[in-house]
Amino acid sequence: MRVRKAVEADVPNLLPLMRELAQFEKYADAFAVTEEVLREQGFRRSPPDFYCLVAEENGELTGLLVYYFFPFTYRAKPNVIIKELYVAEEHRSKGVGKLLMKAVANEAEKAGCGLIKWYVAKWNRRSIQFYERLGAKIDHDWHELQMSEEAVSRPPKSSGGTSSACRAVVLAKAGDFPL
Repeated sequence: MRVRKAVEADVPNLLPLMRELAQFEKYADAFAVTEEVLREQGFRRSPPDFYCLVAEENGELTGLLVYYFFPFTYRAKPNVIIKELYVAEEHRSKGVGKLLMKAVANEAEKAGCGLIKWYVAKWNRRSIQFYERLGAKIDHDWHELQMSEEAVSRPPKSSGGTSSACRAVVLAKAGDFPL
């Protein structure tokens, strides 16, 4: 088993794993990622919109971790934001997820990051336990807020308070990540 940075040639094998994740996390109906989107946004732009690590065994991709850098924070250091971590079902409980998390921690350290942050569905108890075993902490002081594409395109309603037409997503801090 080895973990490496994904290359454009991996795209046909990445997309099925991403679709499996979309199915697992119950957003398959809204999944809009295509091979061309992956190629353009991950491998042809400079800098790319996302980075991807893959776990590979005998030439088969067994897992992936998609991440990006959030360059400006109150700590004056970038953060790594993990967007997706997925291990194919038949490869779970074999250390693949831990290897991917160690690899992203190495990338964060090389980039001088202050934190690694990510989301996990509240119903995904197995993943929450996995992350907690790695030393991650749930930040109960922050909530995730979102505005849908539809809400962003509508003018804000005047309610006497301040409002914004900007998409706002607040990430829960995961805490230090000792691996």
